[in-house]
Amino acid sequence: MRFLIECTYVYEHPQDNSGIQRVVRNVVNNLKHLNTSIECIPVMLKHDKVYRVKRLAPVEGQRQAPRLQSWLTLQHDRLGRLRQRVNLYQAARERSGPFRSSPLLRGMLSLACRTARLGCAAPQKVLSYISLNYVDTARAEELECQPDDVLVLLDSSWHADFFPVAERLKSEGIRIVSVIYDLIPLTHPQFCDEGLVRVFEHWFDWVTRTADGFIAISKTIIEQVQHEVQWRLGQEAATQRWFDYFHLGSDLDQANPHMVVRQEVKQMFRQRPVYLMVSTIEPRKNHKYLLDAFEQLWSQGQNVGLCFIGKVGWKTEQLIERIRQHPQLSKHLFMWNDLSDRELEYCYMNARSLVFPSYVEGFGLPLVEAMQRGLPAMASDIPVFREIGGDAMAYFGLSDPSTLANLVKQFESTGSFPAKGDLAKWKWLSWKDSADQFISRVQRNTQPVASGGSGARRA
Repeated sequence: MRFLIECTYVYEHPQDNSGIQRVVRNVVNNLKHLNTSIECIPVMLKHDKVYRVKRLAPVEGQRQAPRLQSWLTLQHDRLGRLRQRVNLYQAARERSGPFRSSPLLRGMLSLACRTARLGCAAPQKVLSYISLNYVDTARAEELECQPDDVLVLLDSSWHADFFPVAERLKSEGIRIVSVIYDLIPLTHPQFCDEGLVRVFEHWFDWVTRTADGFIAISKTIIEQVQHEVQWRLGQEAATQRWFDYFHLGSDLDQANPHMVVRQEVKQMFRQRPVYLMVSTIEPRKNHKYLLDAFEQLWSQGQNVGLCFIGKVGWKTEQLIERIRQHPQLSKHLFMWNDLSDRELEYCYMNARSLVFPSYVEGFGLPLVEAMQRGLPAMASDIPVFREIGGDAMAYFGLSDPSTLANLVKQFESTGSFPAKGDLAKWKWLSWKDSADQFISRVQRNTQPVASGGSGARRA
């Protein structure tokens, strides 16, 4: 048995390094250090084939791929997304209106959608055939799969168009495991781009029917996944799948200590204690709540700083304008959208506390990054944060920003962090530990047992 660890998106987008891409890189880079009898092979799925990934990043100094390849890939991906939209359209119409009660109308709809898919599939195959010649043999080579292989979809596969090859592999006896980071596009679509909601819905419907098992990045999320799969497939069919979880490790272990930290970043910490918020700036992360809370503190004469670190995301125009026009900007309010890993680590090591008011999360990796470096964290009182922080973290409600403001005032006046437990006793996983936990839990659920069945199912 071999584990084929899918990392298609990270392989094709080596410049991206946020969220899921960081997880994929750290897990893949630690596979070779694990003490396991299972062979773990990073793979990408492309052009209806499976490729062994020899290295995720391009060879240093290597010439960039020709423009033709980039154009071919772009057009291929656009056609793939169009096919996914057709599938989603068909699924939605079949469950509503006259289509639900009329076999004739459903048949006509199916024929029309099949024709549309074929109209996309034909040029896709041509593009695939042409661009296949551009596969970088220094980074990847074709892999012959074996019937007892297990394909583990570690990357953000909802962006991909390899469903047909995955289904072919499954028909050949290869089991499929899906890694779930969160279900936010399903449970909280108001915080997501509409296009992502549609694509994710179609992907999750596919993976629910296709995967043999699911492993999430927290116990909180796998419980949601199990409930969702039961709702979609029914109780009996859901019992044929297994459910488990693992925890992510810390991210900045490889930050280069010799990189320069800008003087502007250092200066921010010299005149006041600074509270950090580290994340993409988007509505779900609830930066507005933080700004409201710290405006209360500033109006009361509290000499504390608030710093937002992260790229600007979607649906944030009003918030960004509010920050840029704020009278405390560059005095007590700061925003950095381009920090290096070294500068981010400097901020972690010099800040007063991390503050994290998210409405919903799959994990909350900055909390682990901060607390592993001895920086205490205050976070919204949601289940996944309780799972991560336990008693070592301080929690606040989201109904009133003064809840957080009071925690900050208590910390500043007493010097004692307002958590029940001791951060010094809190321990977490390294990325090697995380990768080991990930592989061992996939193994215990896929390895045959004496009775001839598969591994134990967990919630």
